[in-house]
Amino acid sequence: MDEKVGKLRVVYMGTPDFAATILDRVSQWEEADVVGVYTQPDRPCGRGQVCKPSAVKKLALENGYDIFQPLNFKEDVDVEQLAALKPDVLLVAAYGLILPQRVLDIATYGAINVHASLLPKYRGAAPIQRAIMNGDPVTGITIMQMEKGLDSGPILLQRALAIGIDDTAGTLHDELAVLGGELLVEALQKLIVGDLHPKVQDHNRSTHAAKLTKAEGLLDWNKTALELHAHLRGISPWPGGYFILERAEKKPVRVAIEPGTIGLDLEEGVKPGTVLGLQDDAIAIATADRVYLVHKLRPANKKVMDAKAFACGYLAQCDDATCSGEGLC
Repeated sequence: MDEKVGKLRVVYMGTPDFAATILDRVSQWEEADVVGVYTQPDRPCGRGQVCKPSAVKKLALENGYDIFQPLNFKEDVDVEQLAALKPDVLLVAAYGLILPQRVLDIATYGAINVHASLLPKYRGAAPIQRAIMNGDPVTGITIMQMEKGLDSGPILLQRALAIGIDDTAGTLHDELAVLGGELLVEALQKLIVGDLHPKVQDHNRSTHAAKLTKAEGLLDWNKTALELHAHLRGISPWPGGYFILERAEKKPVRVAIEPGTIGLDLEEGVKPGTVLGLQDDAIAIATADRVYLVHKLRPANKKVMDAKAFACGYLAQCDDATCSGEGLC
């Protein structure tokens, strides 16, 4: 890429918290002149279906940036409005809209995307979650030049980040957002001095990170404890994991759980999914090979409770202290 003289005229495109964290970092970089911020239209949410602005829109309002919220870029007027901003570069992070080629071609240096994986691995909507669910030890950020195709453009910069045994999609999301902002600014610094060197992806090594569904929240206790732990961490906080508690002479109860810890090996003959009761201040549940210990549970239409309260109220395992404290016995 050719050397750029002076500040970059930046148009930023993004929508959720991940993108807002990155925009915040770009806004602090003194070489950027943010001439416009694009984000998805406000959408109804919550019980009242009140339209709420995206995290990116909130930040843009705080910074006094001009905000644009086209439904898509199928209308000529929206494309012309973007072109009128005369951007040097489009910066894109979790925008949620597909950009047609005529939009990608508007800026002098095209469109640069922040993607939360080490491409070509995990192209698609849920790279953070899928990396955790698959038990990967490492993930990272890729800064890439956008082109027609799903996350298939040339790589500009990459940086790895280790995945800890207790990282969830939520905690890793926040770490990667910060890393994404730092790496994007580093890429832009290289851009203005002509020191970016795009590298074509090896498309034969690409994998797809499909969008999560609510159905993936139902836990499969036939997995090993390590596999189950990875799956549960990957779907936390959304859609969250749950199981159906079967009880004699009572209706089954849907129980949402937070990621727990892996316990000891199972005795022979214990069926996966068996709720073994209270162990070490946790609810022990059998997996394919080991006990899985859950510390926080939320039965349907109830508040989150600790293991002792759950054991007392739903497994009829009460001690005097628990009974008096919870009023369940």
